[in-house]
Amino acid sequence: MKFRPLHSFLLLLIPTLLLAHGVSPSDQEILSNGGLGSYIYVGAKHMLTGYDHLLFLVGVIFYLSNFKDIVRFITVFTIGHSITLIGATYLGIKADEHLIDAVIALSVLYKGFENLGGFKKFFNASSPNLLFMVFLFGLIHGFGLSTRLQSFDLGEGQFLLKIISFNIGVETGQILALIPIVFIISKWKQKETGYHSFYTAVNWFLVAAGIALFILQMYGYLHGHHG
Repeated sequence: MKFRPLHSFLLLLIPTLLLAHGVSPSDQEILSNGGLGSYIYVGAKHMLTGYDHLLFLVGVIFYLSNFKDIVRFITVFTIGHSITLIGATYLGIKADEHLIDAVIALSVLYKGFENLGGFKKFFNASSPNLLFMVFLFGLIHGFGLSTRLQSFDLGEGQFLLKIISFNIGVETGQILALIPIVFIISKWKQKETGYHSFYTAVNWFLVAAGIALFILQMYGYLHGHHG
């Protein structure tokens, strides 16, 4: 009974995962009618509703023990996704958004699997260097953000500034989303009892969510190409 709030939270999260983050006509209207500030707003909104990105970061934060490490790893992730978000958009490098989001889904699965000791249990090996993997997944997540930004009509002029403004918005949204996540996980860590169950439940949820999102994106890819 004492884990009812956790179960309720996880059940509430499932339908929002299915929505993930999309490009809406209302966002296009905001970008078309507004200045650079509108790109910051849409970027922040996109990250706050980008549940695949946030679930991966939840997995990373679970693995870390102190605030200094959290800042270090989130900074590396931010550098990674800023490189591909700005670079790929500016150079016009595109990929199918379903395939990119499928790989992002696998990053969520990977983090939950790693946190549950999967590499040791199943492969009798230590997991790859986490800082490197966070940077690598940051590059992939940034490419996913770039495919979304490129689906908008960015109009004429200030092209690079628009991309950078969107990126600033993404970072702002990421910080706003991480504050309650870090707070909740830190509070749970202080509990003498219950944290292990919380840790296990959430990381199994990350594994399940990663699998579900991967299947969903692959279905979208196959249906889009062959439907």
